[in-house]
Amino acid sequence: MTITVKLFATLKQYGSEIQEITVPEGTTVADVIKMLKIPESVPLLRIVNAVHVKPDYKLKDGDTLALFPPIAGGQ
Repeated sequence: MTITVKLFATLKQYGSEIQEITVPEGTTVADVIKMLKIPESVPLLRIVNAVHVKPDYKLKDGDTLALFPPIAGGQ
């Protein structure tokens, strides 16, 4: 199956900003993070098709996975 991965801000160091990758059925968000070689110590926001998901979320063909570093700021 094919999914789109979008990396934002400092996560762009782990690959192209937008990339299409082919993964086997049953692949989870955590599996993709490992494939991209993003260390487990890096905190992430994981969004699939505009919905926040847990690392064990199983991706489906055509999904878009967006990965963000935590966002903070303001007063």
